[in-house]
Amino acid sequence: MQLEDFVSHVNRGAVIEGGSEQHRFMHGAAQDALRITAELNTGYRTPEQVRALLSELTGTVVDESVTLFPPFYCEFGKNLRLGKGVFINMGCRFQDAGGITIGEGTLVGHGVTLTTLNHAVDPDRRADMLPAPIVIGPKAWLGAAVTVVPGVTIGAGAVVGAGAVVTKDVPANAIVAGVPARVIRMTGFEASPS
Repeated sequence: MQLEDFVSHVNRGAVIEGGSEQHRFMHGAAQDALRITAELNTGYRTPEQVRALLSELTGTVVDESVTLFPPFYCEFGKNLRLGKGVFINMGCRFQDAGGITIGEGTLVGHGVTLTTLNHAVDPDRRADMLPAPIVIGPKAWLGAAVTVVPGVTIGAGAVVGAGAVVTKDVPANAIVAGVPARVIRMTGFEASPS
C-alpha cells in the first residue's frame, strides 16, 4: 500500500479494519512520525529546524510563517495541513490519520488534543477505526487544553475556551466553552478570509 492509497481511503471515511492492509500501513507510518517527533522534542531546535522537521512529518513544505513550540506529538503526520501564520503552542497532540486541516492565522493553545479516529463500539470489532477529519477555519483560536473529537469543523474566527471538549461543529465567529462545548456568544467580528 502507498501513502496516497491510505490517505484516499481515510479521506473517503472508509473504515480502517483491525489487522487490514490499511491498519498495518498506518502502524508502519506511525514509526516514521514517532522518529520525527522524537527528534523535534529532544533538545533545542531553531524555528527553521522545527519547520524543516514539520515539513518532513507532513510531507509538504511548511510555510516560514508557521510557528510551533515543542514538545509536539503526532502519530501520522502525512494527513496534517497547516495554513500560513498558524501558531501551535507547547504540548499539543494531533492524531491526524483521519485528516486535520488548520486554516491560516489560527492559534492553537497549550496542550490541545485533536483526534480524528474513533474505534468501533462493537467489542468484537473494537480494533476497527472510523476516520473523520477535523477542519479548523482561518483565524480561529483554540485555548489551552481544548479537545476536538473526530469529524468536527470549527468556523473562521471562532474562539474555543480553555478546557472545552468540542463534540459538534462550531459556527464562524462563535465563542464556545464547556464540556461539551456550547456557544456562549458571537465575537462581534467577521474573520476576513486569508
